[in-house]
Amino acid sequence: MGRPRSFDEDEVVRAAVGLFGGRAYDGVSVDDLVSHLGLHRNSLYKTFGSKRGLYLIALRRHLADDVRPLLDALAGAPDAAAVLRLITSADLGLLLLATVDRAPADEEVASEVEAALAAVDRAIADALGVPADLAAALTAAALGLLLRGAPDAAATALSRQLIPPT
Repeated sequence: MGRPRSFDEDEVVRAAVGLFGGRAYDGVSVDDLVSHLGLHRNSLYKTFGSKRGLYLIALRRHLADDVRPLLDALAGAPDAAAVLRLITSADLGLLLLATVDRAPADEEVASEVEAALAAVDRAIADALGVPADLAAALTAAALGLLLRGAPDAAATALSRQLIPPT
């Protein structure tokens, strides 16, 4: 009979979200996981199967804990400026890294990313009553602002162009 777990799986997954969201998949080694998450290598493999297994669980947790609340907030967005503010203030680090880092090489990650981005597009389209292609363009612009850094000033400038003062 094995030893009882000496770690909280939920805490480990949440910490993995932060680790993968800060460094990307290839920037995190198994040794990094072991030392930063406070679990033994055998526990990591027994509980999550592999580094990739933990990554997928962490990605899904990020989507549930960080992206799902964004979707709910977007549903109440009154205008494009609010959409930009909501997206650029959300914690989407792991989603962004998964999009550019893992999705091109991992079909399962690609599927999760595509579904999340499509949900963001739908939430924007529904909230603003705009066509799907315009909502997708707004999503892309907002995510681009996040990737470029300092999104607040750029989001303000872009929202002024989208909705000129009356």
